[in-house]
Amino acid sequence: MASKVIKKTIEEAKNVQNAEIDFSDKAIVALEPDMTKMWGMKNITRLTLSHNKITELPPAVAMMENLEILNLFNNQLEEVPQSLSGMPKLRILNLGINKLTTLPRGFGSFPAIEILDLSYNQLSENSLPSNFFIMATLRALYLSDNEFEHLDAQIGNLKNLRILAIRDNELVDVPQEIGELQGLRELHLQGNRLTVLPPSLGGLDFLSSRSILKLDNNPWVPPIEDQLMLGVSHVIEYIRTETYKYLYSRHVQANVPPPEKNYERSTSRLSRKGSKASVNGFNGKN
Repeated sequence: MASKVIKKTIEEAKNVQNAEIDFSDKAIVALEPDMTKMWGMKNITRLTLSHNKITELPPAVAMMENLEILNLFNNQLEEVPQSLSGMPKLRILNLGINKLTTLPRGFGSFPAIEILDLSYNQLSENSLPSNFFIMATLRALYLSDNEFEHLDAQIGNLKNLRILAIRDNELVDVPQEIGELQGLRELHLQGNRLTVLPPSLGGLDFLSSRSILKLDNNPWVPPIEDQLMLGVSHVIEYIRTETYKYLYSRHVQANVPPPEKNYERSTSRLSRKGSKASVNGFNGKN
């Protein structure tokens, strides 16, 4: 039944300018052969394939040269093709809730990407290709509910980044280079293994009412924990002080071992991943 619907939808979309195709929640496992005709269509700007059981994304999807939005939220993908990052107009890519453990070589080559959602996968710092942090157009990066222990210092290269979500990972540190993201207005760090924050974070505009900084559920050193009880703004003021900068440098020099992994949290992360809940403002229709 789904096959007939797919073929009919593709046929009807042929003569539609800026066509938006929605195949969400259709129990789709494979995209070919039913969608083969779609790859050569130049008029499709949005393709929604969320809430299916897709296990493989054909490299030919990159032939859709005018595609701006590709939503593969909540599928069974274990990898994505290298060709994806060559799509010239792709602005929004949602790969949340899949089974990705690695990203292909060259994945950072997207020429126009603005929003990238990789939440609820099994990615870590070792999963990212060397050019991941060269996406100059990127405005929002969602890495929540993965396995990151470290955030690469190259994060500072994403000069246009406004939103960074890396909550519920295994982060044990945040690089000083985060302070180079002068446009950052939303940062989600809750649910990690963080004990200290880089003083450079104090140089960003997180005292504005329009900014969001989430720090809960981390094993902070007592001075940060005390300030956090008073409010996030108190944390920002505190990490700007010379007292804290001294404490931070001593902490780094002492090479204090990170807190142990919380395996209960890893289990709860898997149970959340099993739900069809919306993530980061996306849902099955976006």
